[in-house]
Amino acid sequence: MMSNILKNNYLRFVILAGRCLASTGNNVNIGDQMKILNDNKQYKKVLELFDAFNENNIDKCSNWIVIQALKACTQINDVQHGLKIHNLISSRLKHDPYVLPSLIHFYMQCGDINRAQLLFETSTKKTLPMYGAMMKGYIKNNLPKKVIDLFNEIKDPDRVIIILLFNACAQLGTNEELNLCGDVTSAKSLFDRSSKKTISMYGAMMKGFIINNLSQQAIDLFNEIKDPNETIITLFFNACAQLGTEKELILLKSISSKISNSFYSNPYVVTSLIDAFMKCGDVTSAKALFDRSTKKALSMYGAMMKGLTINDQEEEAIGMFNEIHLDELHRENHSGKQKKLLSEMNTDRFEANIIVYLCLLKALTKLGMLEKAQSFVQQIPGYFLTDHRIGSALIHMWGKVGSVDKAKRIFDKISQPDHIGWTAMINSYGLNGMGDEAVKLFHQMPKESIDHLTYICVLNACSHSGLVDVARSIFNNIQTKTEIIYTTMIDCLSRAAAFEEAQKLIGEFERDHAPAVSVYMPLLSGARNQKYSKLSQEVVDRMQKLFPNMKDSLVAASILLANVYASSGDIGKATDIKIELHKSGAKKRIGVTVTDIDGKLWKFRAHDRSHAESAEIHEQVDRMSKRIIEHGHKYDASWIVRPMEPDETIETLLCGHSERLAMAAHFIRNRKPKRIQMTKNLRICGDCHEVTKLVALIYQCEIVVRDANRIHHFHLNGQCSCQDYF
Repeated sequence: MMSNILKNNYLRFVILAGRCLASTGNNVNIGDQMKILNDNKQYKKVLELFDAFNENNIDKCSNWIVIQALKACTQINDVQHGLKIHNLISSRLKHDPYVLPSLIHFYMQCGDINRAQLLFETSTKKTLPMYGAMMKGYIKNNLPKKVIDLFNEIKDPDRVIIILLFNACAQLGTNEELNLCGDVTSAKSLFDRSSKKTISMYGAMMKGFIINNLSQQAIDLFNEIKDPNETIITLFFNACAQLGTEKELILLKSISSKISNSFYSNPYVVTSLIDAFMKCGDVTSAKALFDRSTKKALSMYGAMMKGLTINDQEEEAIGMFNEIHLDELHRENHSGKQKKLLSEMNTDRFEANIIVYLCLLKALTKLGMLEKAQSFVQQIPGYFLTDHRIGSALIHMWGKVGSVDKAKRIFDKISQPDHIGWTAMINSYGLNGMGDEAVKLFHQMPKESIDHLTYICVLNACSHSGLVDVARSIFNNIQTKTEIIYTTMIDCLSRAAAFEEAQKLIGEFERDHAPAVSVYMPLLSGARNQKYSKLSQEVVDRMQKLFPNMKDSLVAASILLANVYASSGDIGKATDIKIELHKSGAKKRIGVTVTDIDGKLWKFRAHDRSHAESAEIHEQVDRMSKRIIEHGHKYDASWIVRPMEPDETIETLLCGHSERLAMAAHFIRNRKPKRIQMTKNLRICGDCHEVTKLVALIYQCEIVVRDANRIHHFHLNGQCSCQDYF
């Protein structure tokens, strides 16, 4: 490969030669020289050569030269230069069957669909390359239905056209759309009829299966391929990741041990394998693969951070961010230099940075600590903050860490929020008990932007704020109601003790769908809140009949039922259920509370004594207990979910809950903290909720708790933002 000095001298020579040739009229193939530059990704130099050659020779410009110039414009998205070339070339070339596909491709890749369509439609002789350029452009611009319409016009499609058709079918994401204009089944039928299947056709078909959640079929197709390339291997890993079971993990280990070592030099292959291991729950194998890789691409860091977060290791994910050797842009604070670096950054590098920042924000969101989030967000360069994906992720993060004001400021800065941004802001209001604001924003949202996730978030906001009538009105106007939408509405009705209506809604759901455990749990939870033991027993009995193999859900249901009996005074039945659960070896999900004290994360489990300061922490819990009892608190035994040991009391059991240990740790580290923030993976129990209100009042300390359902803001007046509606 030529050194940079030689390459630059060569380019100067080529440009000077072009100028000389332009004046002498010598016939030298400038197009071939432009192709060499294109092949070496020297796109700006291609355009310099084109401009130099055509100063006096525009009429002598060949179709080959124009094609190379347009290719360079397309690669660097130089719209103005492309338009200039189109206007300069003769009418003869504008209708040239070789130039037209390049012009169409240029306009499509730059997003100017109308110009591309006009060129195509006004052409009297449409060639397969022109059809291909149009189809590829429609795929690029997320218009797969138009690809299928165009395909139906072609009498004798070649393999390239068929592959583009498969890619279009793959892009159609819902069964409803697929049924309208050709589906994956039709694409598979066409694929099966093909006598000579290329590796690209296999790849397109596998991609279609994966996008449409048919990963097992993608894996089956993979098994037919004798010599898979890197793209096929990557798609196979993606299919395994989508299924994410023990079976796929075994398959992953088998295939990854057999593929050529050369594949592991491809960051896309390694990234997809890390992602697959993580989604199958094998963090150890993912870490080992990452550590073995000598050249760690940003995409690999992103896959590790994302995987650690989904496997409840968000602190490690955040720590990994500090290890990344990010682009100079990340380290440069001077805005002028940032702008220069950004202009030099190619699309792949920019996207890789975006992905890493999104993974960081996702980890911070799950962690739920405001101060930690603030410290890391300050490190993100301003130019990345203008990306709409980062903006939406920030809105979601600020909402989840309890800072609605910060979320709203980000939302207000976005001139045209997409559906993700609108939905994130609605969800932020809802999680923080601001149901009226969530509904108001929902009604301001453009109708075309509303999707099923938006409905879920606004209904959830209504549920947590007791806005039953509003929720009912929104629900009744939803055209396509999914299982989760039904579940959210049933939750809203059950929280409001509208049990008869909630049960009717379950019946309505089951007329058109198979029974789902998700729709019964909110009904049971609502019955527990109202101490309605008869309904609770009926719900659990029905769940045991309908879902006998769903052990985890039945354990959770039995615990709720035991709590109902205990809270309604039937201690005998409550104890019997708890003993049976204990005997069966049923595993209750362990509650963990995380809090940030002086920049360090502390994790607590119930009755935790693993910390160096555990003795002091438990002494502080005792002091807190005495003070809240003095303020009239009576411990509620109904929140005890296991049989008591002889040496235990109601007070000692409840005082061992992880939230109280976390609060106590704050008070021994800082006698008068102004703010305490905690994240718990389970729903806060009713007794802890009452205790935390009193602690906020007695110690005059704002306390924020994000549990599995919502965010509670405990104020200095002893009240909670949820207004005890949780």
